[in-house]
Amino acid sequence: MLTGQKARELLQFSKCIQMETVRTIASIGVGHVGGALSIADVLAVLYGNQMRYRPECPDWDGRDWLVVSKGHAGPAVYAALALKGFFPMELLQTLNRLGTRLPSHCDHRLTPGIDITTGSLGQGASAAAGAALALQMDGKENRVFLILGDGELDEGQVWEMALFAAHWKLSNLIAFVDNNHLQIDGTTEEVCALGDITEKFRSFGWYAQSVDGHDVQAIDRAVDAAKAQAGRPSVIVLDTVKGHGWSAVAGKVGGHSRNISFADLKDALAEMQQALDAIGGETV
Repeated sequence: MLTGQKARELLQFSKCIQMETVRTIASIGVGHVGGALSIADVLAVLYGNQMRYRPECPDWDGRDWLVVSKGHAGPAVYAALALKGFFPMELLQTLNRLGTRLPSHCDHRLTPGIDITTGSLGQGASAAAGAALALQMDGKENRVFLILGDGELDEGQVWEMALFAAHWKLSNLIAFVDNNHLQIDGTTEEVCALGDITEKFRSFGWYAQSVDGHDVQAIDRAVDAAKAQAGRPSVIVLDTVKGHGWSAVAGKVGGHSRNISFADLKDALAEMQQALDAIGGETV
């Protein structure tokens, strides 16, 4: 269980991830801000308390793997990696520019700390399960953490992976669903209703939990419970708000991908700084 101080540190880390994410996207002027902001809290828990990694050696054999199958949320992942020292902070200002090491979608070939290239929705899920199986067959203790979007669950490949992972009893695979209820063309209910995501995964043989995706203590407890499972993969459905942390885009369909002007950036950072101050943090 997290101490009060550790929970505050994770909340501060999450807010710093959000601030660096909007700065990063603003540097190019447009990007997938909504779905990047909604995963800041789970990234803070993973990089701040749950995953094993070495920033000075991104390919360390003993590391846990993170596969962000919704690869367009790359800017949030890059922010977390930079804040943890995987590469210099100034690299964030090169997002999606010619010759960059930070493309708009996660790319293992370019970015230190990215374990698997993602972007074509559904494929990251299969790659994560394959990596988990390989690690299991090699007798290694590494875990694979997978982040899926709720709209991504429209892809049949995700459910093929769910069958596969349960069949092979991949207890080293822990998935998260960013259940922010929005996708590019509207709400998930309007586009293709998902029903009870937790029960769906449970029916596929997974250990399934549902938590507030912006409560770092709840997320951390859920990861602990998932790690304790034997003989089956785990999924944690995160109830989130798309664009969380910036009221101008939070919960709005247009926040999936949008322009960020200098004025937008100023407003977003001011709002996030106020939230950080309330936690007790400092300007990043």
